[in-house]
Parts: sequence; C-alpha cells; structure tokens
Amino acid sequence: MTRNLIAILRGVRPEEAVEIATTIAEAGITRIEVPLNSPDPLDSIARMAAALAGRAEIGAGTVLTEAEVDAVADAGGQFIVSPNCVPAVIRRTKARGLGSYPGVFTASECFAALDAGADALKLFPAEVLEPRGLKALRAVMPSGTLMLAVGGAGASNFGEWMAASADGFGLGSALYKAGRGASQVRRAAEDIVAAYDAASKGQ
Repeated sequence: MTRNLIAILRGVRPEEAVEIATTIAEAGITRIEVPLNSPDPLDSIARMAAALAGRAEIGAGTVLTEAEVDAVADAGGQFIVSPNCVPAVIRRTKARGLGSYPGVFTASECFAALDAGADALKLFPAEVLEPRGLKALRAVMPSGTLMLAVGGAGASNFGEWMAASADGFGLGSALYKAGRGASQVRRAAEDIVAAYDAASKGQ
C-alpha cells in the first residue's frame, strides 16, 4: 500500500540516517525528507538514496534556492519540499526531473505554484489554516490538485483533515526528533501508519 505520507527528519545526522530511514520505510512510510537545515543534509540524502533505492523516495525540505535544488538532485534526491512558494525554485525542480512540493497558504500562492509546475501543494502551517481553510481553498483549486497538510496534522486528526479533502500529510516531530533512536522512531511510525490506514478506511 502506498501512503501519501512524508516523513520529515529534521536534525538527522548522516551516521544514523540510513538506519532511521530504513526503519521508517519498513513501517510503511516510503517518502522521506531531510530538511536542509539538518547536519550535513546532502550526505544524509546521498546515503539514504543509495541504501533505499527502489524501496523509498528520498528528498529534501527547507529548499529555498535554485542552487539548493541542483545540490539535492546531484546527491540523488528525488523530490523538493519548500516552506514557501518560489516559482523559480519550482521550475528548476521540474527541470531537474524532481517532484515539487512547495509551501503555500493562500489561494494566490496555490495558483502561482501550480502555474510554475508544482506536483502537489504543501499547506503550511496547516494548524493555522485548519481543515475549514482547506475546504475553502479546495473550492477554487483545479480538479486533481494534490494538497498535503503539514504542521499540526497528525495521527490524532487525520480523519478530520481527510474529511476536509487533504490528500496526504507531512510528519515531523511526531515521528522524529534529533536524538531519537530507531526503536522509538519505529513505534511512532507504526502508530502513524495505523492511524492513517484507519482514517483512510473511514472516508
């Protein structure tokens, strides 16, 4: 089963990256992001992409510039996540053949991102927008637009967000925090997957 979940490993270190990523993939989350404000993120991305080829998609988050897109692509990353909407970054991402998930909050940002070629929209911070905000945006979005709730969406409210038409989620501190060991991450990932699957069946 392919789940529309992105594991956000902010603060992960290269020496632990493969073990943590493998644990998460085995639990059923197969899209994994390393934010670029983590220690040596490109090293972590390269290691994870090599070790999990064919088993998980590895990408980068907090990507702000075209040069960073190039660096991630060269390291073997497969998708780009940003906290903001910068059309030039989106276009560069697509030119390099990577998935593009820019951060948006307003209708103007949503349309600018889609016009630049974004594959999905990262609603951030979702906890401020709330499910009712997603419903309002969905009313004007083109049919088929993929919208991912990030920041405040998680196991306790997947159902509420799905009812408001969320297509997927990004999970950060609920899943991984710097210093958290693989066994803790596995338990958190399994709980998140179970909640996601249960919420999906209820829709």
